[in-house]
Amino acid sequence: MLDKLFESIYSKIFVAIVIERSKSVVYIQISSKKHTPKNYHKSFEDREFTTTMREYIDSFIGESPFSYICVLDYSEEQGAIPTCSTKDMTVFGDFSASKMMCHENDWAYYTSVSGIETIKKTYAGIGVDFIFSSFSILSSFFKDKIETQLGLFVLVEENFITVGVFDKMKLLFGEHLYVGHDNNQDEMMMDSSDSEIDLDLESSIDLDDIDTMSDIDGLDDFGDIEDLDAIDEIDEFSQSQDDDFLDEEEDFLVQGPSSFNEDYQRFTAIQNSVNRFYKDSKYQSKFIETVYIADAIGVSADLKTYLEEEMFFSVFVRHIDLGGEMIDLAKAELK
Repeated sequence: MLDKLFESIYSKIFVAIVIERSKSVVYIQISSKKHTPKNYHKSFEDREFTTTMREYIDSFIGESPFSYICVLDYSEEQGAIPTCSTKDMTVFGDFSASKMMCHENDWAYYTSVSGIETIKKTYAGIGVDFIFSSFSILSSFFKDKIETQLGLFVLVEENFITVGVFDKMKLLFGEHLYVGHDNNQDEMMMDSSDSEIDLDLESSIDLDDIDTMSDIDGLDDFGDIEDLDAIDEIDEFSQSQDDDFLDEEEDFLVQGPSSFNEDYQRFTAIQNSVNRFYKDSKYQSKFIETVYIADAIGVSADLKTYLEEEMFFSVFVRHIDLGGEMIDLAKAELK
């Protein structure tokens, strides 16, 4: 009763920290029942958690006893598997050094235990309330599509891409991939004679090799497992948000030659990931026709073009505000 009284008096302060390639961005939202939420954000030219960054955050969270710090898991050792059954997990790898989180008793995502401890130590001065997986972000952001369609869903960040194949809520395949830019990539992607990209898709993906496994059954609940960021009740996107998809080339933020090289690397990573999904008998492979991309950085038109022309996908791109999405997830957790 007393907590409810305080909540009616004080605002809730949400802080989301996003680490980018060469900087950090802090997003702040001040939320109350009486007023429209106020949003702030500030960039810091450092990937480390600095004193300046802490002072900025402290200037907001000192205003209310209800403050919540959200961080995106930046561990490379994370992924997702199409089961929550501890008995079936061993089929997909050794997770003895991982922390597993079950999503709606249907599929699980995991991350490095040491990575979680590193994050907690990094932000020990302010405390971390939520550590969100990229798969949580992806599945929440595209919830409206994942519930009804079979497709490849991709979250694009500066250094990582998160890939998930979903068939009407059921995860079939998931990977989290590092795609840091390599300045020597030009030599790998450009033909010296005519500077055209020659991609032999058939040599890497043989559609005849696609197998269909029987559905994994017996999905068991983890019971006492601690869930860092389960997302139980996220509101669906309205149908009108389909208009947010960027279908035309002029709607992309074209960033010049360096973006061209990086988007080729992203395309290659996605292509290889699809290849593994099709060919690995552990997964219930189904033919993919549609790709939905959550773009957190402003990719060029090239990535869309590669996927459409070389892999014959129908591709839709929707911009995602990582900080805002993390805050929305934190709100859902507190309901």
